[in-house]
Amino acid sequence: MIAAFTWTEFAEQIVSGLADGSVYASLALALVLIYRSTRAINFAQGEMATFSTFIAWSLMNHGFSFWAAFPVVLAISFAGGVLVERVIIRPVEKAPVLTIVIVTLGLALLLNGLMYVIWSGGDRSFNGGFSSRTIKVAGAHISIQYIGIIGVLAALLLVLGLFFRFTKLGLALRASALNPESSRLVGIRVGWMLAFGWGLAAMVGAVGGMMVAPLQFLGPNMMQAILLYAFAAAVLGGLDSPVGAVVGGLLLGLTIDLLGRYVGYIGSTLKLPAALLLILVLLLFRPGGLFGRVAERRV
Repeated sequence: MIAAFTWTEFAEQIVSGLADGSVYASLALALVLIYRSTRAINFAQGEMATFSTFIAWSLMNHGFSFWAAFPVVLAISFAGGVLVERVIIRPVEKAPVLTIVIVTLGLALLLNGLMYVIWSGGDRSFNGGFSSRTIKVAGAHISIQYIGIIGVLAALLLVLGLFFRFTKLGLALRASALNPESSRLVGIRVGWMLAFGWGLAAMVGAVGGMMVAPLQFLGPNMMQAILLYAFAAAVLGGLDSPVGAVVGGLLLGLTIDLLGRYVGYIGSTLKLPAALLLILVLLLFRPGGLFGRVAERRV
């Protein structure tokens, strides 16, 4: 069953899909940043983002405004990501990829349990930095919150792009991820670059957590479903491509929002299976994703 179509509602769905996709893109970008250096998926990325969002919620309950808490949470998240790499990941960095995956799964369980212990279970409201009211644009009612989320992602991408392209630290981080052995030969401290990458990924994930929390209730399991969408977005764009992660996230957000609205039997319950099916079909034709590369192996 196909729902009735109007241009104003279609525009509203586009903005909503881009806002959802921005959240997926931020978490997918965090996954890619770590994958490029460790060749493993950090399954604790969602819990790390949720933990950071709980810290923001605590600061706001102690008198901080959202935008005053925002940079503090980013700094704490960055330090936490570096600490995780130094204490938990570094001892197993030379182990098989499966070992690192299991370690990140254990970290996810640990963080989830800590959130229940510190903040208890149950969901709570989270007041973001943007108004929930709508504005009328060409007849369509667009949420200011959605516009703000898209704007935050655009600013984040601009800052990261400039950092990786024009700073020595950013170039060293790229070199360490692409060719660690050669990087060591020219004096780059690859170990600390990996730690910096984990800190950066934690910070990017925290942005996603603080953006999505106002759209739903904040709870210890808030990011678990979103992590699946983010992983799907990273695979869609290419696991070794930061640009692909962002494009994949935006495309995924648009696709599942439009399918959920206009294809009646999909609704809200079959969004993820429908999105995964579309990605599966794409990967049959482009195994490396939209922007990824497939390594050729000669026998």
